[in-house]
Amino acid sequence: MPADTSLRLRILEAVTDAPADGWDALAGPDAPPFIRHAWLAAMEESGSATEETGWAPHHLTLWRGPRLVAAAPAYLKFHSMGEYIYDFGWADAAARLGVEYYPKLVVGGPLSPATVPRFLIAPGEDVPALRRALLAAAAGSAQEAGCSSVHVLYPTGDEADFLEAEGLARRITLQFHWKNPGYASYDDYLARFDSKRRNQLRRERGAAATQGITLRTVRGEALSQEHARRAYDFYTSTCERHAWGQIQLTPDFFARVFRTMPDAVELVEAVRGPKVIAGAFNLATAERLYGRYWGAFEEHPFLHFHVCLYHSVEDCIRAGRKVFEPGAGGEHKVSRGFEPTAVHSAHLIFDKTLDGAVRGFLRREHARLAPAVEEAERICGLKPWPLAGSPGASGATGT
Repeated sequence: MPADTSLRLRILEAVTDAPADGWDALAGPDAPPFIRHAWLAAMEESGSATEETGWAPHHLTLWRGPRLVAAAPAYLKFHSMGEYIYDFGWADAAARLGVEYYPKLVVGGPLSPATVPRFLIAPGEDVPALRRALLAAAAGSAQEAGCSSVHVLYPTGDEADFLEAEGLARRITLQFHWKNPGYASYDDYLARFDSKRRNQLRRERGAAATQGITLRTVRGEALSQEHARRAYDFYTSTCERHAWGQIQLTPDFFARVFRTMPDAVELVEAVRGPKVIAGAFNLATAERLYGRYWGAFEEHPFLHFHVCLYHSVEDCIRAGRKVFEPGAGGEHKVSRGFEPTAVHSAHLIFDKTLDGAVRGFLRREHARLAPAVEEAERICGLKPWPLAGSPGASGATGT
């Protein structure tokens, strides 16, 4: 008998219901950490992303016989915390219209505001066809679950183009990323600022030495469970310091990630005397560094900038990484050379009146985007990177 080549949809209530090797084969060998099986499993099994915390796993998977051929990480959401594509106003508008906004279906990862592929497709498969099948599964299962909407958060630009062509409302917002056009040294990076800004950055970065503080990055085999406990303490120290802070990750999440993904974890530590006084939990691939959580147990001028920005910029230059994404937010990053970068989301809202209101809001928001980018670029103040062979190029390759 011929083999059955038809697709079968399975909605998983835990990522561990899919084989880790099959899932990671879809993500690819250079996958960002946030779509790896181990990351999602750590979120769910640690109690950080569960129905009780407002993140009920609802992963969309397509199978051909016993083989997993496509997947989209997804969660039923009962609030809008931890997404960083802010739709609280939409929820308020829904309430005024008598529409229950929650639950909603989020296609994306918990607490991970980074652009990564959202539709994972096996090599050799028909990508557009399987994307459509996953999108149809998202819409159909969301309606069956009583959701108001489907939200695809932080897809790639190519995926966002596809979703817009399929009729979803596209949203563009900004993050601020450091980009490496081929710096040979940290001084190459500083040379792109005017003298006033250059002196400011040198002064802020140099403050650590006068404070008796040294910085180091711990990675790979040097990481231990003590470092995992320290990363959790950094994270909670920041959450507890701010009124908006909400502790959503558990100690077990950090323990699992340090144990199962040491290749992707980097921990920046600030040391003063015998004590680690501050640090940042970052994730990395060969080409990108992702800033996640920072914290400090002592207050010192410019410590945050040094731990979260300057030290890692120099690390990226040394490693030849192309991009450093320090996460959501950006006002303090702009003047330190982090450039405005578009991030995408796509939204399918079932109530026609609410959908029309949201699309009107997005048109107005988009009209304000260009002036915001121009202002950020003005504040950023970077000089153009010279082409290779031109004066001041330092032998580096321009882009």
